Amino acid sequence: MKPVQEGAASKTYSITQLSEEFSVTPRAIRFYEDRGLLRPKREGQTRIYSQRDWVRLLLILRGKRVGFSLAELREILDLYDLGDGQTEQIRRTLATARNKLVSLERQRQDIDQTILELSNSCTFLEGLLIERGIDPAQPAKPVKAKKASAA
Repeated sequence: MKPVQEGAASKTYSITQLSEEFSVTPRAIRFYEDRGLLRPKREGQTRIYSQRDWVRLLLILRGKRVGFSLAELREILDLYDLGDGQTEQIRRTLATARNKLVSLERQRQDIDQTILELSNSCTFLEGLLIERGIDPAQPAKPVKAKKASAA
């Protein structure tokens, strides 16, 4: 979707244009606005998003895809205006990405360990069934709930 342009440096977008371009709902865009991540201008009830908002939305969606929290994204986006050529923003993004990577690697190790333990359990339980002459591929029978006795 082409932005509404008043000049090369002043591209603006409606909420509909942003939602179509990024395949998100207008509600999602308003959510990011409510959280202070986007700051459109207003003309009456109409939101007018700038090129800066477009870039911020792009970064928000990318950050969400890799697991950044909204708080992390806000912190990173707020570093844009420090006047240091975005150096601190880049550093903070790198640190956040490295932390997320370490966390995901830990989770993958935990998942791999759980898969191994479950696989070993299945092999052991299949062996018990085979020892009893039961085909382990045969589905389990449904278990009926026992009635509680009045004691």
